Amino acid sequence: MTGTLILVRHGQSEWNLENLFTGWRNPNLTEKGIGEARATGQALKAAGIVPEVFYTSALRRAQHTLDLMLEEMGILNVTITRNVALNERDYGDLSGLNKDDARVKWGEEQVHIWRRSFDVPPPGGESLKDTADRTVPYFNAEILPLLQAGKTVLIAAHGNSLRALVMAIEGLTPDEILAREIGTGEPTIYKIGADGKMEERVTL
Repeated sequence: MTGTLILVRHGQSEWNLENLFTGWRNPNLTEKGIGEARATGQALKAAGIVPEVFYTSALRRAQHTLDLMLEEMGILNVTITRNVALNERDYGDLSGLNKDDARVKWGEEQVHIWRRSFDVPPPGGESLKDTADRTVPYFNAEILPLLQAGKTVLIAAHGNSLRALVMAIEGLTPDEILAREIGTGEPTIYKIGADGKMEERVTL
């Protein structure tokens, strides 16, 4: 049995556009983000990929992205599991701040450390390691068994919760995953074997 896993970061959000730290705050998609979500749904449909099981976070930008993709694929009346384990990294005291203003307040070097280190959280928030510590166990317990059984699973989530999953799936080091960019609305697709290991990474 080989399962298919599709990871999609939400389309551009209003706060992505405004260069704000978002985290667990709840802005919606921009018109560009709506277009990105629709385009990804169209691309998956054109590739003949038909998801059977659907997961997203508790945040509306990811939920809206998933809804738009399903609409484009003609997939209606399905059960969608929404869970905070798939939420974006919590940026704590940085949430809602413009990234340039944060650099003025705390200094460019400190903000860079918070953004790009693996295990140093911002004040009141989560590091990427903290995000992985909630996201990966949930994936292993709830989603991986479905893939091992040969299901096709679609997850619409966030840059850092998806980074955590990519790190685990591909066996990447902290430095390697911090260098990986996950674009808004872009799908990452894996074939997962019955042993739970990645067999290949697929590009559309």
